[in-house]
Amino acid sequence: MAAIQLIVGLGNPGDQYSQTRHNAGFWFVDELADRCQAGFRPEKRFHGVLAQCRSRELDCRLFKPATFMNRSGQAVAAITRFFDIPREAVLVVHDELDLPPGTARVKQGGGHGGHNGLRDLISHLGGGEFYRLRIGIGHPGHRDQVVDYVLRKPSREDRALIEAAIGDALEVIPEVVDGQFARAMNLLHARKRG
Repeated sequence: MAAIQLIVGLGNPGDQYSQTRHNAGFWFVDELADRCQAGFRPEKRFHGVLAQCRSRELDCRLFKPATFMNRSGQAVAAITRFFDIPREAVLVVHDELDLPPGTARVKQGGGHGGHNGLRDLISHLGGGEFYRLRIGIGHPGHRDQVVDYVLRKPSREDRALIEAAIGDALEVIPEVVDGQFARAMNLLHARKRG
C-alpha cells in the first residue's frame, strides 16, 4: 500500500469562501484532481466530496469536507473509519499563517498551531500523527487580525505566489504518496520564492 491513502484539502464550502486564503487546501486538491482527471462526487455519509486519483504515479483518494473548517474532523473521521485508513496514511493540506506566500512544506505530526481545522481533526482522529502539507499564506502581523485575514482574498501578487507554491507541492506529491517524505521535504525546501 502507498504510504498516503487519503489526501484531504481543508477549506470552507460555498462561493463566498472559494477565493479566500483559508481555502488554499481546497485549491491544492482541486488542482491535483484536474491533473489526475478525477471528478469529485458528493458523499453524504462522509459529509464531503470524494475523488479517486489514479495515474501512473498516484493511487489515492482526494477529499474535501463539506463541513465548515472548524468541523473538518467530523468529515475526515467518517471517511477514515469507513475505509479503515490510519492517521499516519492521511495527508492534510491546509493554509499556514507561519509561512510566507510562495512556500510549501511537508511535515508529520505536531499540534494545531491555532488552526481550527487542524484542532478539530486532532480531536476527532484521536491524535495528530497525520502528515501535513502546509501552504504559506503569510501573517497579517497581529493575532487580532487573523480571522478577517484568512477569510479574505489574497492580493493578486500573493495569489500568484500561493499558486506557485501549490505547483511546487504538486511536483513532489508522487514522492509523498510513495512514502519518500525526506526526499519530498528536501525538494520543497530547496524552492525559494517571494
